[in-house]
Amino acid sequence: MPIKKLKDYLDNNKIKYVVISHSSAFTALEVAASAHVPGKELAKTVMVKIDGKMTMVVLPSSYKIDFDLLKNATDAKQIELATEDEFTILFPSCEIGAIPPFGNLFNMNVYVAETLTKSEQITFAAGLTSELIKLSYQDFEKLVKPTVIKISVPF
Repeated sequence: MPIKKLKDYLDNNKIKYVVISHSSAFTALEVAASAHVPGKELAKTVMVKIDGKMTMVVLPSSYKIDFDLLKNATDAKQIELATEDEFTILFPSCEIGAIPPFGNLFNMNVYVAETLTKSEQITFAAGLTSELIKLSYQDFEKLVKPTVIKISVPF
C-alpha cells in the first residue's frame, strides 16, 4: 500500500495523523531509535498464517509474539510465520518490513497485542522503511477494528 493510498484513506475518514520521515532502518527497534519514538508506541506488523489463512499480528516493537498465547486465543490448530514470498505479493508497493497494520483494507484479520492499547498514540510503518505514520490509538481501532488479545511478551 503506497503511502498516498494510506493517507487518502485516513483523510477520507477525517483522521488526524502525522507523517514522520527518518533515515532508512530495517528492524523495528532501529526504526524506533531513528524516529525517536518509544518502542511501546511503535507498532510492528508481523505476518502469520493461522490455520493456513494470512493474518496480521500487530505488537509493540519491543515485544515478540508468544505463539502459544496466539494459538490459544484464536483456537487455532496451526500457526506459523509467513514467508516473505507468501506475503510480499499481497503488498507489492510496500517495502519489506514496512507493511502498515491495515489488514481491513485487504480483507485480512488483524490481531493487536493488548499492550498496544495502553498507549494513547500508535506509530507504524507507512509502506516505506523511511516513513512512519502516527495517530491516536482510538482512531486506529475505529478504522481497523482489530481483535485485541494478549499475544506478546517483551524481548
